[in-house]
Amino acid sequence: MKIPQSLREAIEKGPYAHLTTLNRDGSPQVTVVWVGIEGEEFVIGHLAVHQKVKNIRRDPRVALSLLSDKTSAQGMREYVVAYGNARITEGSAVPLLQRLAKIYLGPKAVFPPPSMLNIPGFITRVAPDRFTGVGPWATKSAE
Repeated sequence: MKIPQSLREAIEKGPYAHLTTLNRDGSPQVTVVWVGIEGEEFVIGHLAVHQKVKNIRRDPRVALSLLSDKTSAQGMREYVVAYGNARITEGSAVPLLQRLAKIYLGPKAVFPPPSMLNIPGFITRVAPDRFTGVGPWATKSAE
């Protein structure tokens, strides 16, 4: 599914996102993440095999939510929930995290620290199936 331009613009401003994965027992596991876009996928970098990575390897169904900086005509804060399937790719986490750090921490940010630059890490890639929430992305699937 195509990621709407309005959502791309919201993500360029660096909103923290909530990634929800499913634990082995079916309960939700939620974590706050930095998120970017590559092509038609959301991307999230990790330097270690965290619980979210283990969960996605076992069950790819995820939800990713974020709060926009805009308010709708009805006075509601715009937000999006993207539902889809994720996959984990190995390596290239550091370049992604360096790119996202400039958005989330500031243009002069150095992340990860030099001692971690040789860690290959992992990238979660989320292919969205549908969008809900308040905002232009909720009224149509693509712009």
